[in-house]
Amino acid sequence: MDKLETIGEHIRQYLEEKNTARDRALQQSRTMIRHCSIAIRAVHRDERVMAKKRLDSAMDLLEILREGLASYPDLYHAGYIRGAHKEYAEANIVYALVGGEPLPEPEELGVGYIAYLGGLGEAVGELRRRVLDILRSDHIDEAERLLSAMDDIYGLLVTIDFPDAITGNLRRITDMVRGVTERTRGDLTTTLQQQELKEALRAVEKKLNQV
Repeated sequence: MDKLETIGEHIRQYLEEKNTARDRALQQSRTMIRHCSIAIRAVHRDERVMAKKRLDSAMDLLEILREGLASYPDLYHAGYIRGAHKEYAEANIVYALVGGEPLPEPEELGVGYIAYLGGLGEAVGELRRRVLDILRSDHIDEAERLLSAMDDIYGLLVTIDFPDAITGNLRRITDMVRGVTERTRGDLTTTLQQQELKEALRAVEKKLNQV
């Protein structure tokens, strides 16, 4: 029992250091998520240089988190870290797809597969926003390209048929992706019909003016 106090002191010191690492990681993950959110907003404003700068800042924090929690794997795999990884994956996916660039792979981003799948699903909502924005300017071809990407993402997610405990409730995200994709398809169809009607009216007006 003479060693009990020494053992207790070692344990308290370890837990103190772990708690400090946890608090630091929480703040860093929040900052990382903020960088990702700003990057996505910059993508929608076509400010790709700013978006890339924010993604680079988020990547730096991802590395800092990985190194800072190397001694505490349970903290590194905690929910708030997975959430930051998902946001990072989403922001990079949106940046790539909107810019017509190759889709980044999970290993390239340094995130886990589940976080990546979640990022894919969440990215669909941002792609819908982009489609609605560009439809106002009649950029039909670009809207169709993005809708095709949304279809592809849903096509992948619907095949990931594993328990929610394994996939992090991916089924809920997949259901959201299906609904968002179908609504976007309906919006695009309506825009195409309106465009065809406008063209038909212009043709009629042109004929009448020639009479």
